[in-house]
Amino acid sequence: MKTTIVIPTYNEAENLPKLTAALFALPLDDLNLLIVDDNSPDGTGQLAEDLAREHPGRMSVMHRQGKLGLGTAYIQGFQRAIADGAEAVGQMDADFSHPVEKVVELVKTLESTDLVIGSRYVPGGSLDERWPVWRKALSGFGNFYARTILGMKVRDVTGGFRLWRRKTLQGMPLERVRSNGYIFQVEMAYVATRLGYGFKETPIYFADRRWGQSKMSFRIQIEAALRVWQLPGLYRDLHKVPLQG
Repeated sequence: MKTTIVIPTYNEAENLPKLTAALFALPLDDLNLLIVDDNSPDGTGQLAEDLAREHPGRMSVMHRQGKLGLGTAYIQGFQRAIADGAEAVGQMDADFSHPVEKVVELVKTLESTDLVIGSRYVPGGSLDERWPVWRKALSGFGNFYARTILGMKVRDVTGGFRLWRRKTLQGMPLERVRSNGYIFQVEMAYVATRLGYGFKETPIYFADRRWGQSKMSFRIQIEAALRVWQLPGLYRDLHKVPLQG
């Protein structure tokens, strides 16, 4: 199964070489990487090009003109990956928050479902033990808040470590997805489940970033709190579609 992992970057020069090496060390011959860089001031985009030359045919780079947001980076990356023939399209952070070794499990699990989510909130999943109590509480509440309002069965709706079947993404109205912060993850999961696509969650340990600075901001949190109330109205016309193997 040709698998392309889409990785948005902004100032991830410290992380990208290590992450690339770790991913290409996995026992997945059909694994490809697509870096979507938002004109990083630290030179991440050029570094990604240098790395791509070291892995011809397995790594490519999209350059955007500025910091245009996580959501649009993923949407453009998904579309590019599908156009390039990917059968499975993944998403993960560039900062080692998501366990690289779990990619193999996600690929295996996707054989029997439409979407696999690396989950912090299923049995066996956990958050970095170094996080203070308030940060763990905020993360848990944000997830509970979105799940409750939207009536979703997905346990980790805000997590960004996922693997999608090509046909799942093709069956979703990606052009209507407008969220840009981590609420993008909620919107994508909501649309997929509203359309009736199946999902499975596999437990992960979510680590704090090793190098670089977090992109989380107060503006992103406000967007998430407000946007979640809008989603049911925005997608009230969507109905479950007959799924084919």
